[in-house]
Amino acid sequence: MKSLTEQDIRNSFINCSKGEAKRLPIPRDLDERPWDDLDFLGWRDPGAPDRSYLVTEHAGRLAGVTLRFPSSQRGFLHRSMCSLCLTTHRGSGVSLMTARKAGPAGREGNSVGVYMCADLACSLYVRGKKPLDSGSRFEETLTTEEQVARTVGNLSAFLEKLYD
Repeated sequence: MKSLTEQDIRNSFINCSKGEAKRLPIPRDLDERPWDDLDFLGWRDPGAPDRSYLVTEHAGRLAGVTLRFPSSQRGFLHRSMCSLCLTTHRGSGVSLMTARKAGPAGREGNSVGVYMCADLACSLYVRGKKPLDSGSRFEETLTTEEQVARTVGNLSAFLEKLYD
């Protein structure tokens, strides 16, 4: 992914108003992000524990999405799998993220959900760049490039549902 500026990020959101996009918190460490290893930029809202944000390239342009997830914690023995990168985590390492749909459907309250790594580090897990504290990756015969393509495809399918 190419590096993004704060303005790029704010202009990319598809499922919130311009005013909401203007007020949301942007990561202060944009210059330090490993852009070459990211398929999307994801971060949690430090002021709202049930909110996170994701920005990626989709259909030739940037698409930013506001996400909500439950704040309840699961038991440590419970395991869940991220539906984007197929990494499994114990406890609350995977969460159901819901996004309001774009356009009129979203204004009517319609949303779409996806199970994702709660820390939004799917790109780094697939590439082996982030250690798994409480999870695991299955041994696969796919190459890293094929796993990255699958993750991007899964994310793209989720974004398409937001536009329907």
